Amino acid sequence: MSFTLHGIPVSRDFAIGRAHLLARAALDVSHYLVDEDHIDEEIERLRRARATVRSELQVLKRDLPRDAPEEMAAFLDVHAMILDDEMLADVPETLIRVRRYNAEWALTTQLEELMRQFDEIEDEYLRARKADIEQVVERILKVLAGAAVIPPVDAAADDEEAPGVIVVAHDIAPADMLQFRDRTFHGFVTDLGGRTSHTAIVARSLDIPAAVGVPSASEVIRQDDWVIIDGDAGIVIVDPSEIILEEYRHRQRERLLHKKRLQRLLRTPTVTLDGVQVGLLANIELAEDAASALAAGAVGVGLFRSEFLFMNSREGLPDENTQFEAYRTAVESMKGLPVTIRTVDIGADKPLDSRVAEFETAPNPALGLRAIRWSLSEPSMFLTQLRALLRASAYGQVKILVPMMAHAREIDQTLELLEQAKRQLDDAGVPYDPTIKIGAMIEIPAAVLMLPMFLRRLDFLSIGTNDLIQYTLAIDRADNAVAHLYDPLHPAVLQLIARTIHESREAGVPISVCGEMAGDPAMTRLLLGMGLREFSMHPSQLLQVKQEILRSDCGRLEQLVRPVLDAYEPDALEAALERLQHD
Repeated sequence: MSFTLHGIPVSRDFAIGRAHLLARAALDVSHYLVDEDHIDEEIERLRRARATVRSELQVLKRDLPRDAPEEMAAFLDVHAMILDDEMLADVPETLIRVRRYNAEWALTTQLEELMRQFDEIEDEYLRARKADIEQVVERILKVLAGAAVIPPVDAAADDEEAPGVIVVAHDIAPADMLQFRDRTFHGFVTDLGGRTSHTAIVARSLDIPAAVGVPSASEVIRQDDWVIIDGDAGIVIVDPSEIILEEYRHRQRERLLHKKRLQRLLRTPTVTLDGVQVGLLANIELAEDAASALAAGAVGVGLFRSEFLFMNSREGLPDENTQFEAYRTAVESMKGLPVTIRTVDIGADKPLDSRVAEFETAPNPALGLRAIRWSLSEPSMFLTQLRALLRASAYGQVKILVPMMAHAREIDQTLELLEQAKRQLDDAGVPYDPTIKIGAMIEIPAAVLMLPMFLRRLDFLSIGTNDLIQYTLAIDRADNAVAHLYDPLHPAVLQLIARTIHESREAGVPISVCGEMAGDPAMTRLLLGMGLREFSMHPSQLLQVKQEILRSDCGRLEQLVRPVLDAYEPDALEAALERLQHD
């Protein structure tokens, strides 16, 4: 009998295929006491399993295809760091030695303890890290059980006429998705996850239809069930009728033709119908990703997340030369186009390996010592990064972007440290661009209310819509119980974004949006109507947004946006948005 499940849409498009269920290794492991004479052997068995997983991760990273999303290497490094952390290395071994637990029992006992600790924290980013820990433990358990991390798919799937595979699981590690893609993997459905989880990010990057946060999907969907994923709506249709199947097959064909047509826009100037030029920039995580941004048609990098340099460093904080080489690589790869590099945004979802405990035990990490707050608390580290950024500016257009600013003293201290870094380079005779621009991310409501202060002190602004929405609405996006309340179209959010754009333009200060809203084509006309002229997004989203811009008339949209911003009641807002999209 056909039925429908509802989850969170994270990747547009449709997928049709037979369900392939992945069992959770942690659900069913043996529990027994190890004889005292065999304790060392049991510890060695656990160590061998961890070594095997480490090798698997290294091979996966080495063999990453050229078209793999830039986040993939960073996610593999995060899993490798978790694997080597004492919480999964030393503690389970202690349980084996002291309590005589077998390796599987010791590992799952420690996992349960860690999960209890995470459940007491409401921050969405730490929940994403919780999923990473579970995924690493799953890998170790499957090695201990002698099972493949990814079970082989039915041989019939190799037949071109056979239906594709829809993977259904409690959760899927991002690295495993690459292995599925080499088969007839058409999409995935998971019980867990949110729009900002690592798995969701990779799904969007790979352009794989997916629905996450689908409660009990892995329990109610059976092996080989026909499944349709409507990635646009986050809907999963199980055992659909022939009429529904044919309807979605037609939609798939239409979507494929649409993607092919988009490629024709690659070299088309991004200009609206009324002649307004719009800048489309790329968000990147690693220096090597700049080349793919350029190939995708970006006219610059709007956000280079420098924290991945810090998170991927196994030997402590990256030194000045390490950072400088990475920044210079990105700048030179962009061949003269601007590169905006965000200073380290550590904390909450992105704790340093050496500081995990400190970040995770904070009462509320999302509101604690993170981003610029952490940088200013570590002035030596911050000066090192600022010098590296300045040195890279000698090789192209570099702009410095500072995250999570809210106070005048944070801006002033940052500018003072930048001047100090310049003096240090002057004393050493090291060249840099003395006119380098520095800006702030607007992601806290207080920053919007204090815009005149920002506009007087800084050269440009960039709106981080993900955090701005979260902090405005007090919503943990990864918490399925409240995820439906995360709303980029909430009147309060729209008022804050519109005000930031308007006041920045009035002051002649460049303004961009680098959060999820910038890469969502459904939001393009709204942002254009608010006056936005610079968007920054994942390279894979550029052409879809460009198409919307080419079809738009900014003068007309600015008139249509006024009723949207005046609306507070849901019905009035919905009607105004409908006119904006279709008038």
